[in-house]
Amino acid sequence: MFVNKSFINKQSGTKQNVTSKLIGYWLLLLGCVCGLLAPALVGQATVVTNPTVTAAKQDGQGERLTYTQPFQNTTTTLSGEAVEANLYFIKMDYWDVKKLTINFNFQISQLANRATSDITLSLNGTKFYSFRPHNRDGLQSKTVTVPLRLVQGENQLKISGQILNKKGSQSYQLAQTPANWLTIYDGANANFEYELEPPTRAIKSFYAHFSGTDTIATENSVITVPKQASNAELTASMQALAGTARTITTETTQIPVTTFGSAATKQADYQVVLATYDHLPAEFKKQVNRDQLRQRAVLKTYQSGDRHYLIVTALTGKLLKRAGRYVANQELMQETAASTKAISEQTRTYTSELQYGGSAQLTTQDDYLAGANHRSSAYFVSLPVDRTNADGSKIRLHFRYAKNLDFKRSLVTVYLNNKPIGSKRLRAANAADDHLTVALPKGQALGHAFTIRVTFDLEMAHQRQSDNPQTPWALVQSDSRAEIKSQPVNSLLFSNYPSVFLKNATFNQLAIVRPKTLTADDYKTLTNLFNLMGTYAQQNTGQIQFYTKRPSQTVLKSANVIAFGTPKQNALIRDLNEHLYFQYNRKFTGFVSNEKLSIESQYGQNLGTAQLLRSPYHRQAGLLVVTGAHPADVYRASTQLNFQRNIAQYHGDAIVVDRDNNHYDYRFKKHAALDERVTTKTAVQKKSHLMIYLGLALLVVLIIMLAGFLVARKSGLMERKGRHDE
Repeated sequence: MFVNKSFINKQSGTKQNVTSKLIGYWLLLLGCVCGLLAPALVGQATVVTNPTVTAAKQDGQGERLTYTQPFQNTTTTLSGEAVEANLYFIKMDYWDVKKLTINFNFQISQLANRATSDITLSLNGTKFYSFRPHNRDGLQSKTVTVPLRLVQGENQLKISGQILNKKGSQSYQLAQTPANWLTIYDGANANFEYELEPPTRAIKSFYAHFSGTDTIATENSVITVPKQASNAELTASMQALAGTARTITTETTQIPVTTFGSAATKQADYQVVLATYDHLPAEFKKQVNRDQLRQRAVLKTYQSGDRHYLIVTALTGKLLKRAGRYVANQELMQETAASTKAISEQTRTYTSELQYGGSAQLTTQDDYLAGANHRSSAYFVSLPVDRTNADGSKIRLHFRYAKNLDFKRSLVTVYLNNKPIGSKRLRAANAADDHLTVALPKGQALGHAFTIRVTFDLEMAHQRQSDNPQTPWALVQSDSRAEIKSQPVNSLLFSNYPSVFLKNATFNQLAIVRPKTLTADDYKTLTNLFNLMGTYAQQNTGQIQFYTKRPSQTVLKSANVIAFGTPKQNALIRDLNEHLYFQYNRKFTGFVSNEKLSIESQYGQNLGTAQLLRSPYHRQAGLLVVTGAHPADVYRASTQLNFQRNIAQYHGDAIVVDRDNNHYDYRFKKHAALDERVTTKTAVQKKSHLMIYLGLALLVVLIIMLAGFLVARKSGLMERKGRHDE
């Protein structure tokens, strides 16, 4: 599925959210070419790299909190006389902001003239601060207070300026060289000082606080279930977790699924309490009348002291799972103003269908770029995680621009992940309606997410630049589209995880085989597994089913299977031992050596592994086994599958983690294709094309030979005729 952004990254590839309902898409932004701002180098800056919350009591006021929101940006160098960079941050609706500061580190060219070089900050299109760099080389730090009147829910901060190597008073044309540069380092942040507006009894108010960035960063949100949850309770809780995971905007925090009375539960102020009615603690049973639950599930907010709860319950597991889907639907949760919501079998709880259509707008509204010289906008394109691009993809650009340009030097260029793939010179005759179609390079696998950047070089006629910052201009129209042909991801490796377990952005027939008796570590393992998968599961329509025993052959032949736990806890893992890359000894007390790793007997008892196999029950299905001799080792292995930044370092099909937190990556499959028929078909197609080319070449050779034969034959006849005439 493509993700269209309402904020357009100028000069950067940063991925941003469309509306407040789509904040979760910021996760796909990580790892893409970002746009911006500065790091916290020890002893030189106030930049903080992780979200933090602190509290302080103000005289005559309520408790004032401080939240530091890091920007998800990489170190970026911008070149040219005019430089520009963008970053994005959000403000929670329930914050009463008292102060906001932006912190970043930067460096400019040593050749820059400090008297004429300047940098300007603007928020949501309004300029509010300008400064000149200090007259010194090396890293510089800047802390800027932002006018609160400019702050919105979703915010675009632009850093722009001119880095000049000659005095600006000189009238002749200044050449742009690689020596005109500004580097903005990673690790910049927005620091909020605010007071909390307490939640009301409305479900949407509870949900806003529960899923808020500051609440999650302080581990103040949890999903709680019975200590020995039923399969239905686990299914409902994992749906709820996955639905919330896709909205989390950082790569360091998650919402744990834990049990009533656990340490995490005792310290969390916002809790989703999820269980069938008979399994609810007495305190929560009192809040819901059993008669309310006849043929329906109920969501109900409840407050006790400083604690805020959302009780999710039903008499049957079937209805509880439906309630779990409701909690997983961000739109519904943000729209529910009542304190109690009844959910029946007829309640529509599914998220809207997000089927991949192969084409989408680059921008949902016309994207206006103003000013002379180099201007650009970047657009993030996303496919379902289980698909990748195929040959034949194109970018169709529709745009307009000013007529007061030097058209001998003005052009538009399209970049794919910062590599140019096509350019076109601008022409006065086409200024009101111009087009450019660029084909994506053939044979280049881009994965399921990449960045398209459109840049305009708007050179002024008869002058170096305009005194009016609104001219010249260019406009990328909203009917510009990315037409991306795709094909299924067909590689059963961790480099593509969790694609095999998702289809069309939702869970793909998951059968989760769990330990019969769950430990605290088992709940942490589940949290890790579904936090990452939930990041990519943009719909709540997929099927998840938990099993305490070995599923039937019918289930195993039709499902993608995840088995976790120790061999003692999980009989299926014992049955699968001969199929594992890292196998257990005869007593199932530890792993034994194989062709990839020599394992000492005691060391083998202290390892956790995650192994991604082709299912022995269904050759076109995947099997993930997360296991170790102890539940803590199983959890330790799952810590490599919880965030994209962790799984991105692995490219094989087996991960090993020891108790010293050393982790290793191995590949055992010679052929990684999940569906070998697809690989065979592709190979046949390639060979067919080769045979066609060879056939055409052979035909040409035969024609040439025939023509040569005929010419030689004719020449021979003429020669004999000449001799005969003599």
